[in-house]
Amino acid sequence: MRPSAAQEDLVRQAGRALARHGLVHAYGHCSMRLDEGHFLVSPAKPLGLVADEDACSVVPLDGPLPDGVLGEVRIHREIYRRRPEVGGVARSMPQRVMTLGTARLTPRARHGFGAYFAPQPPLWDDPQLLRSDEQAAALADQIGAARAIVMRGNGAVTAGASLEEAVVLTWYLEDAARVEFEARAAGLAEGGAILSGAEALQRATWAGAIRERMWAYLTAENGRP
Repeated sequence: MRPSAAQEDLVRQAGRALARHGLVHAYGHCSMRLDEGHFLVSPAKPLGLVADEDACSVVPLDGPLPDGVLGEVRIHREIYRRRPEVGGVARSMPQRVMTLGTARLTPRARHGFGAYFAPQPPLWDDPQLLRSDEQAAALADQIGAARAIVMRGNGAVTAGASLEEAVVLTWYLEDAARVEFEARAAGLAEGGAILSGAEALQRATWAGAIRERMWAYLTAENGRP
């Protein structure tokens, strides 16, 4: 399986966008599905340092990880195996998501961006790195059909219909965590409004170029918006 130059460029662009907006640092990775049996993952280096000449890696859904691919890429593989509708996965370390996760909290659907994870993302209650097939499979089972999962003291994973969507969802998740954190700091943890199921379902729309506009914002400084 050989990815196109455009596909590799998209993965590099997505990684740099995550880094530029503080959603990853030295650690983090992102990927896009290529076909039913393969996906393309970012280079094994800090995403903000990925250059145009850095090659991405093709990973098969069956068999061992290729040499040089980071161990936690198993998470991507297990999600793609279980969810054929997923076209992109991002593994990130957003600051406020991390803070809430250390307290075993995940953001509730308090505002528009939080609606995409209503009623709230599940929590993976284990601070260890996921470097075994068994751990990755268990996390993929727990995320289920959700768009994100928060990992206790270890960041988050988002899954979208495309890589662009997974990156956009990462930004949304961090903003939902910001609102949750600030509401709790202001003493509104219980008194603040939470979107109802019907409100969240109506608000969590991609109509009106919602995804496209946020993707353009996140990638505007990449040189290829």
